[in-house]
Amino acid sequence: MTSQPGTRVGRVERTTKESSVLVELDLDGTGQVDVDTTVPFYDHMLTALGTHAAFDLEVKSTGDVHIDAHHTVEDTAIVLGQALRQALGDKKGIRRFGDAWIPMDETLAHAAVDVSGRSYCVMTGEPEQYNAFTIGGNYPFVLNRHVFESLAFHAQINLHVRVVHGRDPHHIAEAQYKAIARALRAAVEPDPRFAGVVPSTKGAL
Repeated sequence: MTSQPGTRVGRVERTTKESSVLVELDLDGTGQVDVDTTVPFYDHMLTALGTHAAFDLEVKSTGDVHIDAHHTVEDTAIVLGQALRQALGDKKGIRRFGDAWIPMDETLAHAAVDVSGRSYCVMTGEPEQYNAFTIGGNYPFVLNRHVFESLAFHAQINLHVRVVHGRDPHHIAEAQYKAIARALRAAVEPDPRFAGVVPSTKGAL
């Protein structure tokens, strides 16, 4: 797929014995979002992600949430990453790098993205005492790491996420998702100075 105006769209479906996931993503959207993963807090986070990245995003997921939210949440992140990679195409004319600082009340989070073609994820600063905490009774806080690592690996991006400080696990998670959204928004934006050119000395990303 070539990154031409109006064509930066990804659509991926994935079905396993544990989940069924559909993601449609338009990088050049206006933040129109329709998310239903059957995990309410995750819906809230992915809605924030699509809205603040200014992507048009549709996510439909079902899975064995009667066992645990883990499979549905992680598998949705896998498919989201695949759809993002598909939508990026040859990556000609994008800014490639992006970062964002997001405050949310007492919390401050930072995310940096390189749409590099190399999958890597670094997370720092999440308070360890929340690793056993479940937000809203349906989203284990520890799943943040699985989501961000799966997204980075399958989108083939380099993603760094840092919690500078925070006290409320809801605020911490939401600030992270919004920081990633804004960093992605900046990184995938068309750069008129790189029009038709892959922003790399290698000539490929």
